[in-house]
Amino acid sequence: MPLPFVQLDYLYTPSSDVAADSKYFTDVLGGRLAFAIEGMGARVAKIELADGPPYVLLTDHLEGDRPIFIYRVEDLDLAMRELKKRGWKKAQKLEIPMGPCCSFTTPSGHRFAIYELTRPEVARHFDGRFDF
Repeated sequence: MPLPFVQLDYLYTPSSDVAADSKYFTDVLGGRLAFAIEGMGARVAKIELADGPPYVLLTDHLEGDRPIFIYRVEDLDLAMRELKKRGWKKAQKLEIPMGPCCSFTTPSGHRFAIYELTRPEVARHFDGRFDF
């Protein structure tokens, strides 16, 4: 059976101070700040620690201490059907800027999301924006 995931694109990571964490990730760890957006009561910063994914998304609106592993899939509906055959239980289906998404938590508390990249231009749209 083929692997259900294409690639780990994002680590959606809780932060109590997005600006301070962004500074550490860039100044100390050597990452590149791609964007730092503030809107709708939340701050999100994208940090590139390597030439490609996964990118770290620091955010102050994510509850809990664990990050969400955001994996891209070729076809969201097909991936959900395949995972269901393996005993997976669907959780919340939603839209993220890059396309349709489904987030879920494993029985032991790991947080995942799978999404279909239907709007690839959106990711580049935010790059270079620095609200804070």
